[in-house]
Amino acid sequence: MSTKIGIVGAGLIGRAWAIVFARAGMAVSLYDVDAGALDKAREAIRQSLVDLKQADLIEDMEATLALIQTESDLAQAMAGAVYVQECGPENTEAKRRIYSALEGVVAEDSVLASSTSGIAASRFTDHLRHPERCLVAHPVNPPYLIPLVEVAPTPFTSEAAVSRTVHTMHQAQQVPILVRKEIQGFILNRLQGALLNEALRLFRDGYVSAEDLDKTVRHGLGLRWSFMGPFETIDLNAPSGVVDYGQRYGPLYRDVDRQRGDDDPWDEATLTALDRERRERLPSSDLAERQAWRDRRLMALMAHQRTFFSS
Repeated sequence: MSTKIGIVGAGLIGRAWAIVFARAGMAVSLYDVDAGALDKAREAIRQSLVDLKQADLIEDMEATLALIQTESDLAQAMAGAVYVQECGPENTEAKRRIYSALEGVVAEDSVLASSTSGIAASRFTDHLRHPERCLVAHPVNPPYLIPLVEVAPTPFTSEAAVSRTVHTMHQAQQVPILVRKEIQGFILNRLQGALLNEALRLFRDGYVSAEDLDKTVRHGLGLRWSFMGPFETIDLNAPSGVVDYGQRYGPLYRDVDRQRGDDDPWDEATLTALDRERRERLPSSDLAERQAWRDRRLMALMAHQRTFFSS
């Protein structure tokens, strides 16, 4: 019998998770209180599967689609689910309500994982009877194209729940990493936030245009980072490895770090100026088309990487 996965929320992330699990041969029950949202989700999932088929990233889209069932009754949707992926609002109180409802309808040994982008799971699971089976499994959007999943347990999460989550992610052909201690934003968004904060300051203070900043990542850092991380990068960028690199360039990075203020780079004036430059290059009316272009490029990159990486 196929492993049954329950998904709470039929929005963008919930639909993407449904594809991830069904593509791996798992039965998926996609729940949303809004029946209309479920109808839209099914059509959106079908279109994504068509795109994956055209990119040779899926063999049988109809078989995958057949594994995804939709349900507007929570108890029926979660019946028999051994693993639940919650994709509700990015709001602590809303998640507390969702988890209270889930605890009333799932088996005691079902793992409850949240897709939250930055809220520590202990903040919305500490009131439950069984918080030991709760944790975060944070994907990168869209998870059916970008396989990284941050597995972030709470201080109360059992080792069994962590192991089952990691195993489920491997089964689903994702790449899980373990966040060893709870921290706001987890790993990926803290790294992304550091780059975005510095990028906004450099733009705001007149050092670089928005387009040239993007070129710096697109044609510079991004090329290396698409197949190796920052630690491997510096290990290979000095004759004798990491310590040698630190001795050569550590003083530079320390000085740069001291120059950063603690001011907020996300102020309205900076974002307005950035939006003005971005809209000159990409009108708002073209955003959806460009998003589809992004996904097709990700599909091509994913197909290319499958030739070289086994995980």
